[in-house]
Amino acid sequence: MASQQASGRTDAVIVGAGAAGNLFAAVLAEAGKSVLVLDPGPDWTASDLYSSSIWSRRLRWGGPAIESTGAHAFGAGFNTGWGTGGAALHHYGTWPRLMPSDFTMKSDFGKGLDWPIGYDDLRPYYDRVQDDVGVSGDAAAEIWRPAGAPYPLPPLVQFAQARLLAKGFHALGMKTAPSPMAILSQDYKGRPACLYDGWCDAGCPIGALANPLVTYHPRAIAAGARFVHGAHVTRLLPGKTARLASGVEYVDSTGTTRTALADMVILAASTISNPAILLNSTGGDWHGGAGNSSGLVGRYFMTHSIASVYGFFDDEETENYLGVTGAQATNMDHYGKQSLGGGAFGSLQWQLAPTMKPNDLLGVAMARADMFGADLTAFMARAVHHLAVMFGFGEGLPVLENRVELADRSGPGGTRTPRVVHSFAPESVKVSEMAAQLGLKIITAGGAAAPWSGPMATAHMMGGTIMGTDPRTSVTDSFGYSHDIGNLVIAGPGLFPTAGAMNPNFTNHAVTLRSAEHALARWLS
Repeated sequence: MASQQASGRTDAVIVGAGAAGNLFAAVLAEAGKSVLVLDPGPDWTASDLYSSSIWSRRLRWGGPAIESTGAHAFGAGFNTGWGTGGAALHHYGTWPRLMPSDFTMKSDFGKGLDWPIGYDDLRPYYDRVQDDVGVSGDAAAEIWRPAGAPYPLPPLVQFAQARLLAKGFHALGMKTAPSPMAILSQDYKGRPACLYDGWCDAGCPIGALANPLVTYHPRAIAAGARFVHGAHVTRLLPGKTARLASGVEYVDSTGTTRTALADMVILAASTISNPAILLNSTGGDWHGGAGNSSGLVGRYFMTHSIASVYGFFDDEETENYLGVTGAQATNMDHYGKQSLGGGAFGSLQWQLAPTMKPNDLLGVAMARADMFGADLTAFMARAVHHLAVMFGFGEGLPVLENRVELADRSGPGGTRTPRVVHSFAPESVKVSEMAAQLGLKIITAGGAAAPWSGPMATAHMMGGTIMGTDPRTSVTDSFGYSHDIGNLVIAGPGLFPTAGAMNPNFTNHAVTLRSAEHALARWLS
């Protein structure tokens, strides 16, 4: 069908209603800017959320298929989101900060990349965001935590599984601390405290989990931001010169192709979708895609490795059905880039005692996916009372060949759908291997019976539109502004030049708040 304008011109059009998109929308709309947010998924509300493993799959990506390939293919379906809140609607709320060493890895070790900013640049935004959304934890117990304000809330309750797993760390002279969680341990700003029923990854209908539905989305709506759902953005529209974008083109829920014109375009779709939109934008003088003079759009895609370690505590009930989906406790004694030895390079974070449901990807049954029939029945009878698990999150180094590219499959509006190509660097594989070996020693030291480790998996997504100071070696500046297109801002973990070994959503919020306020100040100057 013929293109037609959506609803007149706005000050800003934001692509994506996830964590970064909603935060950007709230900041700009509260400053009086007209804001249009376009998202391809459903317009979720808290009343749409149900505590069900099957239902929770609706919160994952529901758009055109994302191909995933490479030696260590990325689990795109599990890590993406669909609809209001994006992936942050079903995230686990584990919110550690990146370490100072994560920002200067190339300078310090000659590996990976450097950020154009340091920890101190983000520290005030970490502090402000945690007060905005409510983070529970014990900053003093996190002896490895970089400088920052104490958490606004005390730590969440810990159950038997966390206590039993901590014994192994303590027996080997290591520390544990309550995990910093964007989940309320007490009522906060009109939201109720956590119930500890462990359904975080299905969304949180009571609002204890800091997902966009209860944080920045209501603020954006109250300030007048307009959200259009079922709107699949296909490409950026060039302006009068290649240095400007005039807006975006999208296909609406009826299949009609429309345009949304704006003074500023903010891509906050996802680490996969942002590069795909840019690479599909080849109009005018944008050869090889919009904002891609460096040839790095889509490059340096990163993820974390997961080393899962299990064991039985047969003399006690582990209460593994209670708590939160993320983690009850953490350990970072091996966060130093070279601390693991054995050819490993990169950081390691341990997360202890996530809640386990009987089935689904992180469920009890999947702890032994090789079992069937009577063996699985016997395993389940033991495991639901006595199983404990901890995960080692390993850093994936930025590798140029790891990328988001366009596949041959056709997508909406004549576009091509994305393909993720990913393989861990050898040093990153070693991190996961050494983590699994270390984990077995730890859980055995704590008295666990019959310990085992699962196969290496992937979690989280970062990179693909990295920030930097040099337009030849990065896609944006430190505020997410495209080096090539003056009114294009990119938001989300795709900006990260390195991944560290930390869950990315807290840093995503801090980077986004810094970028949004800079954009506003630049606009008003």
